[in-house]
Order: sequence, then structure tokens, then C-alpha cells
Amino acid sequence: MILHLNPFTGLAGDMLLGALLSAGASVDVVRQAVARTGLTGWRLEAENVRTGALMAVRVRVEVDDDATERPASVLIEMAARTGLTVAERALKAIAEVEAELHGLPPGDVHLHELGGHDTLVDIVGCAAALADLGVTRVHCAPLPLGSGSVETRHGVLPVPAPATLALLRGAQVRSGGEHEAVTPTGAALLRAAETVYGGVPPMEVLATGYGAGTRRLPDRPNVTVATLGRPLAEHDRQVVLSTNLDDVTGELLGHVITRMLGAGAADAWVTPAVMKKGRPAHVLHVLAPADLADHLENLMFSETGTLGLRRSWVDKVTVPRTVRTVELYGRTVRMKQGPYGVKPEYDDLARLAASTGKSLGALTREALDAL
Repeated sequence: MILHLNPFTGLAGDMLLGALLSAGASVDVVRQAVARTGLTGWRLEAENVRTGALMAVRVRVEVDDDATERPASVLIEMAARTGLTVAERALKAIAEVEAELHGLPPGDVHLHELGGHDTLVDIVGCAAALADLGVTRVHCAPLPLGSGSVETRHGVLPVPAPATLALLRGAQVRSGGEHEAVTPTGAALLRAAETVYGGVPPMEVLATGYGAGTRRLPDRPNVTVATLGRPLAEHDRQVVLSTNLDDVTGELLGHVITRMLGAGAADAWVTPAVMKKGRPAHVLHVLAPADLADHLENLMFSETGTLGLRRSWVDKVTVPRTVRTVELYGRTVRMKQGPYGVKPEYDDLARLAASTGKSLGALTREALDAL
């Protein structure tokens, strides 16, 4: 499932959570996830409110104490109890940028404004809502940076806050927005979800939700818009080049496939065949983007010495995919995520198997469990 976010007036943790609940996530699932952290003395309420001309969901976190400071390591440990990797990643990201800004080891970071109940509830709640909706890819339009200043424990700081800017490395942003348009919590959640920035991806719209901010704006609704959709397959007209070969070695076939892929082929493969007079042979196939077909055709002639080949136009159909990562035994393993499944990258697992002595099958299962 794809989630596209439109930060119309900005994005904060509570606005994102409200938008996800408005789009269909279960508030009970969110409450259960927060309860697994071991946090006490809190209540989460979601209510429909009018903001400007729109109805939206506003999230309120009520607490029995006003403590706003905790070590980052405590919050990370609490989030880890939920099994929600997005929540744990978001809090680790906050700890890392705070450590960088203040010259501390991440383990020594003490969160002030971000150390309260509402930070943990918003982050764990959003992670639980994403999982409940079955979201596998998050896209977001460019974020408004806001303007002005904000009061913090460290004094008055410019908007965007330094922590927010650090968390937005790699994000697409734009001018506009009033006051603190994007909060550190919102930025950390976008980073943890491995958000892709830009336009709306091809998808079938299934639901739309509006999450309300607390500030009232005189001329517009203060909302983040969440659109949930099913990915659409993309069609691309390409060329298949194929030739029959009965006079080349297996080593040459492997070399040609490598050359073709290195030259821009979308794919290359070999199938066994029996030719006239019962001669065993192979058929070399190359899937070529239209603009590379002539170049790859010449390369096929020069590398194989074939006297002829065939061209066939085909529609290449692909579904959207992303690459996520997990950590296993101190190494990064890439995970290819599509709308219908996920698969670890073979090369990463092979290197890990060589260094650990574990089987590929066991490492595959561990990588999937770690996602």
C-alpha cells in the first residue's frame, strides 16, 4: 500500500497520526501499541474537528504528569518493546542528530522538549497506524520550512529548528508555512519511513485522511493530508533481442550477459535449445530500452559473432518497488520491497554467509524477521 502525504500547512507527529486515523487506521490498535511501551499515565483521544472549511481528526494526548525530559536511550528502549521498527528508527534518528548538534555520544543524549509522553505516543502511534494500514511505501510532497523562531531549553532558536533541519537531510523542501511548520518528530518519522519526496506516484486512490494541527490559521485549514492507494503497474515499451548460438562456450555466454547488463540492458538471460540436425544450442535474450536497442544489438553481434538476430517489441510491466535496509551481525542487508512481497538482496546475504558461516536460508529468514 502507498501513502502519499501533502503537508499543506506543515507536518507534526500529531498531525500525521490524525491523518492516518482519518484515513482508516484503528485508534484501538494505536493505543495497544503505545501500551506495549510500558508508558503509564497517558490517554489518547482522537476527535473530529473543523479547521477552516474542512473536517479533520485532531489527536490529543492527556498525561498525569508534565515531565518533558528523558534520556533518549529510555525512549528508544520503550519503543523497541513494540516491535515497530519505524518507531525505533525515528527515536534513534532524533538521538543521533541531537548528539551531533551538541557534541555528545548518542547514548548520552538527554531529550528536553522531545522527552515527554506526547513524543513517544506520536511516534509509536504513527508507526502502529502505518502498519495497521499496510503501508509499504511513503511518498511526500515538498515540505514547507516555516519561519520565525521557537523557544527551547537551549534558548530561542531559528525556525526550522536545527534538529529539524538535520533530520530533513535528503528531503525536498519549499518556502512557506507559518511558525514551526515541520517539527522534529514529524521529520524523524519521515526519515524512519524512508520517505520518497516528489509528486504523487501512480496509484488507485482508496482513502484520504486529514490530520488537524492545534494552531488556528485565519485563511486556511491547518492540516496534513494523507492519501492511501494501491500501486499501479507501469508499462514501458522495450525491445527483446534474441539470437541462437551453437558455437560458443559457457564462459562466453556469461561474459556477454555481464557486458549487456553493464551497457544498460534491462535484463539478459540464456535458454537451452535444440537446433536443426539435433545440435544443442543456447538462445541469448536481451531486454533493451528502446533508446539503447541499436547499441546493444551491435554489442551482441561483436561479442558473439552471430550472423543474425531477432527483434521483438514487448510491453515491460513493472510494479513500484523500494529498497529498505536491515542490520544483521553488524552488516547492512538491502531488502527489495514491492507491493506483494519483500526479498533480501542475494549479494548482501552471500557476503554475510561467508563471514558468519550461516546458511543463506537461515539468514533470509532472519532478514525478513528484522524488517
